[in-house]
This record gives sequence, C-alpha cells and structure tokens, in this order.
Amino acid sequence: MSRRRPRRTFTAEYKAEVVAMYRTTDKTVTEIAKELDLTESAVSRWVKQGEVDAGERSGLTTTEREELAYLRRENRVLREERDILKRATAFFAKETR
Repeated sequence: MSRRRPRRTFTAEYKAEVVAMYRTTDKTVTEIAKELDLTESAVSRWVKQGEVDAGERSGLTTTEREELAYLRRENRVLREERDILKRATAFFAKETR
C-alpha cells in the first residue's frame, strides 16, 4: 500500500507559476508534476482553473468560487442563528404562561 502524503497548501502565486510553466513549455502535466513533486491531479486542476479564469473554458472563476464558499458559510451561520432564536422564543413563550 502506498502511504498518503501529508496535505500541503500552496499560494495562488505558486499555482499561477505552475500554470504559466505548463503554458510556456512543451512539458506535460505529468512531467511538471514529477519535476515539482506535485500530484498530477493538483497540477491538472490548477491548469483547468487557469483556463476558466482566462475565459478559455466554462465554469466558475476563482473569484466566483470564493464568493460562493463565503455565501454558503454565511448562510449556514444565519440558519444556525435562526434556529437558536426559534428555540429561545419557544422557551420564553412557555415561561410567560
């Protein structure tokens, strides 16, 4: 069995450099991944997202993805707050009877 490598995070600038390397050289995603000790899937995902951001492919841009994630988090918090307020209202309604 192969051991999983620990999850790493990369800056947007680094990802952009990797995508630029792919676009400006004749290297394949596999070659770049091996050269930079990255997974093929990560490099492939970055290249595809770069194409979306450049308008060359359909899909959500990076900015749109960030906004969607923010709105989903905010929506979750608002639902939790609403549920707490509903329970508090029910509790205090019982207390005043």
